[in-house]
Amino acid sequence: MDITILEDLGLTNAEIKVYLALLELGNTTAGPVIEKSGLQNSVVHRAINTLIKKSLINFILEGKRKIYQATDPKNFYNFIDEKKRRFDELLPELNKKQNKKPGEIASVFRGTRGITEIYTFMVNQKGKEYNTFGGGKECATRMGDSWWLNMHRKRIANKLPARQVFDETVRQIGSEIASLPITKIRYLSKEFAQFQETVIVGDYVAINVFTENPYGFLIKDSKVAEGYRKHFEILWKQAKA
Repeated sequence: MDITILEDLGLTNAEIKVYLALLELGNTTAGPVIEKSGLQNSVVHRAINTLIKKSLINFILEGKRKIYQATDPKNFYNFIDEKKRRFDELLPELNKKQNKKPGEIASVFRGTRGITEIYTFMVNQKGKEYNTFGGGKECATRMGDSWWLNMHRKRIANKLPARQVFDETVRQIGSEIASLPITKIRYLSKEFAQFQETVIVGDYVAINVFTENPYGFLIKDSKVAEGYRKHFEILWKQAKA
């Protein structure tokens, strides 16, 4: 089970182990949690206290004993919403501090988190259409099918239509994406498979490279975007459903 998302949400390794132990154990005292998690007594109790503050664990008193229980995993949505609310309050102050230089129209992002940041930015843009070309099996497997599907669901939630040109090596995941609303996909031969995918939305172009150490470029330039869009249209006419 991939639990890295829990780390991304800000939980420590000890908090994750304690929460997962309680999920499996059900109502219990701290003793079994210590045994199952393999953590020290003090570490477990510290993690329990912080998880209670985050509303991810609750407890009842039976005499002098505390009986702990992990809350329903769906409560993580409340945890996420609270983080979003607090960030929304901070965002205006961050924007005031941002030093925007007129000449800076390109940014570099590194790692899978950087790639995620680029795609999240692109699917949230107010553009006429979401266009992509390139990519291949390496790109699909690097992030995983569920990651791609979730990203497109975010795009659809933003009512951003898509036309995309894939290659035959990713027809399986391509078919799943194509089954989603406001989404059209065509394919070129497997020889078109690449390690990078180009995304165009509005005045933005993103070039994402899915090598062992992924990275991406985000460019804002209406003329550059128009040039890449022309290239996309040529490929779209050549590709087949």
